[in-house]
Amino acid sequence: MDDWSLIVGLGNPGEQYARTRHNAGFLVLDVLADRVRANWSVENRFSALVARAEFGRRRLLLAKPQTYMNLSGEAVGALMQFYRVPISALLVVVDDANLGLGAIRLRPGGSSGGHHGLDSITQHLGGESQYARQRVGIGRADSRQREITGHVLGRFGEAEWPLMQKVFMRAGDQIECWLQSGIEMAMNQYNGAVERPADKKDSL
Repeated sequence: MDDWSLIVGLGNPGEQYARTRHNAGFLVLDVLADRVRANWSVENRFSALVARAEFGRRRLLLAKPQTYMNLSGEAVGALMQFYRVPISALLVVVDDANLGLGAIRLRPGGSSGGHHGLDSITQHLGGESQYARQRVGIGRADSRQREITGHVLGRFGEAEWPLMQKVFMRAGDQIECWLQSGIEMAMNQYNGAVERPADKKDSL
């Protein structure tokens, strides 16, 4: 059996943040946990909800930090150290307001793009930023507006939700591809926009 792979979904804990755009990482992890039949448990030593599973010859650690977004690195750093996860086996799932609603983009590393959760993780990894991150596009209400806190912390609208359910499923497909075939294959096959489901009236 191979060493652990750690997949982290970022978000904010608490019912008031459930199904908000900023919790896209949590929502993708919920899809993935359901697929691999992993059960979440509160693990205070890591300040995270953690689930364990096997996927092929890989041992999976799934984690949803419960520290609030800006301190996500505390949980990630503790898990990486305890389970001796190599940086190549870490994937972080985050929301991205600069990416169009319904798109996903996997990259092997890079800057945080102003995402405070990624900033915190990079800090707790000693400045190391070359870890895989999957960005889930949540778009912007107004592309000209710089202050987007209200939009990011708002819930997905009724019209958006069917599309995002497809996005979360495709994000799960991409993560499985990353685990099985590596990041290049996962990027080539799954990066891009997910088609919006057709309205019922359009299918008549």
